[in-house]
Amino acid sequence: MDFIIAKWAVWPPLSPEQDSAAQWLSDISPILKRRLTPLAKTVFCTVAQCLDEDGMVPAVFSSAHGELAKSLSMMEMLEVGEEISPTGFSLSVHNAIAGLFSMAWKNKLQCTVLAPGEEGMAPAFIEGLGLLQEGAERVLLVFYDEPLPAFYPSSPYRLSSDSSCALALMIAKSGTGQALTLFSSALTGNDGEQPVQLPAFIRFLTEPQTRLTFCMPRRSWSWEKRSD
Repeated sequence: MDFIIAKWAVWPPLSPEQDSAAQWLSDISPILKRRLTPLAKTVFCTVAQCLDEDGMVPAVFSSAHGELAKSLSMMEMLEVGEEISPTGFSLSVHNAIAGLFSMAWKNKLQCTVLAPGEEGMAPAFIEGLGLLQEGAERVLLVFYDEPLPAFYPSSPYRLSSDSSCALALMIAKSGTGQALTLFSSALTGNDGEQPVQLPAFIRFLTEPQTRLTFCMPRRSWSWEKRSD
């Protein structure tokens, strides 16, 4: 499957000289901004760098664990007999950040939210490429995760990152940008879930390497840079 990365952004920024989070969040209404968790702010800083002024684009959001820290906090409140607010609950579900994105940018096009599990980053690409095949001119892919709370020990499994990270990619079937091919093979292994894969994919985008492969328990997924 061939496609183009027309634009991409990552947060935290790769260079300390890059713009601050406050700048990328400056157009978000104060009421909505108060609802953003630290993870949501990380996502919004990437998305803001990839969207044009109208912000209307089909989107695919992918997160292994979503707002798990917020969910755990509410469960701890219930354990000690405290009540939780409906708003707090609504901001803890897996599609919460995607919903806030649609509100912030008034995006009325389809928005898919994935919990990819052991397949890592590949399912979001497959979903996005499917939208391109159905006629979308471009699709926004957003990958994000934060470290698992200590309550959820992940060792020895490769489930959690050491820090919060978000990556946004604007993909298209043609145009200017980095041309890539995505393909799978029967090679198997365990290169970790999405939070572990994200830093490796960002390095792939910024460094000269021409191919990146993640081996999963049932198959492997490879991204290869094309020069055409």
